[in-house]
Amino acid sequence: MIMRNFILSIALVVLGLCTSCQTSQTANELVPSEPDYQDSTQWYITDRQAAADVFYIISTETGDYTMPSGETCHYADTYSDSLRAPLYGEMLGVDTLVSGQLNYYSPYYRQCSLQSFESDSLKAARMPLALGDVQRAFKYYLKHYNQGRPFILAGFSQGAHIMLELLKDMDDDTFQRLIAAYAIGITIPEAAPHIKAAKRADDTGVTICYNSVRDTTCTMRGWTKSSIAINPVNWRTDSTPATLITEPSPLLPVDKQKKDTMTIHLDTASGLLIVEGFTAQDYVLPLLGQEGNYHTREIWLYRDQLRENMSLRAAKRSHNLGAKIKCKSDKARPTL
Repeated sequence: MIMRNFILSIALVVLGLCTSCQTSQTANELVPSEPDYQDSTQWYITDRQAAADVFYIISTETGDYTMPSGETCHYADTYSDSLRAPLYGEMLGVDTLVSGQLNYYSPYYRQCSLQSFESDSLKAARMPLALGDVQRAFKYYLKHYNQGRPFILAGFSQGAHIMLELLKDMDDDTFQRLIAAYAIGITIPEAAPHIKAAKRADDTGVTICYNSVRDTTCTMRGWTKSSIAINPVNWRTDSTPATLITEPSPLLPVDKQKKDTMTIHLDTASGLLIVEGFTAQDYVLPLLGQEGNYHTREIWLYRDQLRENMSLRAAKRSHNLGAKIKCKSDKARPTL
């Protein structure tokens, strides 16, 4: 039910919602009020008293909506109950599916609408507002919530694009605490500072990226080959296939559907993850998706693998950090 609500919310927001949010006029567009990250209502937090965190940036859960004035708004209003609902649904769903025993932090932000991705010019014009919110949220998280713990960065779709910018701007001291970064459902055209491709299941300080399709003709609009790609089932970067057995749809109760037996392999020429044996028919992303592109299933299909992998990398990072601390302590010990 959690994931069903998460996926259904994507379709609902495209239809347009009405709200009475307070807005300002910027660059001839209505802009909702800026989130105040000192306000606990602007966060979804699960504190499990763990030794490591997940900082998750949600995907696009907002569609263009009409204000009472008749004007159209292209950004989420984080203070509007009706517009917060789908954001909360994804935060809850991802926390439940993948964070396991790790602490979980996810900020509400003024993400741009799904319609903003219909052209590169609209995306370029509107993404800076969303990025600015998350940059402020991440700084607040580091100062007030993180308390020096190792952390995982994760983002899906719009959230993954924003996450890459956090990585690029991250200072070296903060990067030393990064366990791994999960950039799900986007392409990474080239390497950049602090963006290093994952090569196996337990390397740390690396970036994980994958995009699932039926075949290489099923890419989304604007696709370019990703320089970083890995198979999240066997955690290999070559074309070695892996078997995945799981329920194909989050829209149906898991006990009411038959599991698919899928073969998953990485097409190294395109950087795409090829999925054979997927049977669900309810997966196409509104406006932007197409048959055979499994963008809306990127977390659901690999939920068990992601949860186990985050735990594994966190344990490896904690072990390595402990060894470095011990080594420094040994070096500081005087010789008698």
